[in-house]
Order: sequence, then structure tokens, then C-alpha cells
Amino acid sequence: MNILTVFQQGDAVLITVFMLLILMSVLTWYLIIVRGAQTWRLRRANREAESLLWDAPNWQQAEASLRHSQAQFANLARAGIDSLKQYQSQAGRALGQACGVDEFLTRAIRKALAQEMARQESGLTMLASIGSTAPFIGLFGTVWGIYHALVNIGQAGQMSIGAVAGPIGEALVATAAGLAAAIPAVLAYNALTRAQRVMSQELDYFAHDLHAQLLTQSGDSHGVR
Repeated sequence: MNILTVFQQGDAVLITVFMLLILMSVLTWYLIIVRGAQTWRLRRANREAESLLWDAPNWQQAEASLRHSQAQFANLARAGIDSLKQYQSQAGRALGQACGVDEFLTRAIRKALAQEMARQESGLTMLASIGSTAPFIGLFGTVWGIYHALVNIGQAGQMSIGAVAGPIGEALVATAAGLAAAIPAVLAYNALTRAQRVMSQELDYFAHDLHAQLLTQSGDSHGVR
């Protein structure tokens, strides 16, 4: 069946259902492409930032090499270095005396870690929503098409292929359109959720290493300048 027939012969309800499913499908593939590329870039940038940080001879060089990096590891490193500088600059004041350097660094790195993890969730809610609702929207179009088939039978007064072929065809296309939007969304959601879980673990490991290194640096009489 030509899908254009739906727009030529279908009523406003059925056309609305199909337009909504097409929009969901386009949005799904947009999120798949954008989030997939973003995940690949972030993982590559994180590897480069980690190498630059741990290969640097000192924290000053590390900070300079990561200044323009948009990697998640770089954001965590800058947050940790800045918080240690802030603590050391106010060590003799009330802020520096309010808690130890360990707790101060932990709060700063944990806040930066939470912000990075929140950014990873962008688009996942939309994919989950499309995956869970698209089949039901397609099912609604199916029911609506069958309803029109029954109306045609009642008007014709007898069962005939011509009376039900169009509405039943529209109903089947609505079912297929709902599944076509839902299946990629569910698969993409599962894949991106797994990638997010892996990246979150990598961020957590890096945050622990960063905290340990900065805590060691805080005991240096020269500090981080």
C-alpha cells in the first residue's frame, strides 16, 4: 500500500497519527546520530585529556595543557585544581578552617562529577518515551482504521473487499509505522544507556585518582600555583 494514500484518503485523526509517528521516527534517528557521535567524541577526548594530565611534569603544566579541552576528564581536573587553589588561598580564613582539604576537594569533585553525568543523560528520556508510546499510538491508528472498515461495511450493507480494503490497509500501515518508530528508539536507548554506564564508571575512577593526587599535592609546602 502506498503510504501517500493515507494522506489522500485518510481523515484528520489518521493523518495526525501518521504525522506524529513520522516526527517520532525523525527525532529518534536524529538523537541516535547526535548522541552516537557525541559519545564517540567524548571517549576519544577523555583518553587524550587523561594522557595529557598524567604525562605532565607538574600541575601547572597539566592545567595549561587542559585549558582549552572540552573533555569530561579535563572539566573534572580543572574543578579539582581550582578547588585546591581556593582552599590554599583561604587556608587561614574561616572558609579554609570550616573543613579539611579532603572534604573540600571531595565536595568540589563530586559536584563536577554530578554535572558531567547529568549532561550524559541528554536525549535518553526522549528515546525512552518514544520507545514506550509509539506502539500504542500506532495501535490507536490501527483501531481507528478498523473502525472505518466497520463503518464502510455498515453503509454498504454487505461484506465486500472494496469496502474494507482501504481502511484495513491504513490500519496495517499505522501498526508498522508505530513499530518502525519504537524499535530503533528502544535499541538506541539500551545502547546509549550502556555507553553512559561505562563512561560513568570511567569518570568515577578518574575522579578517585584525581582526588588522591590532589590530596597528596595539598601536603606539598609549595602547593598548586
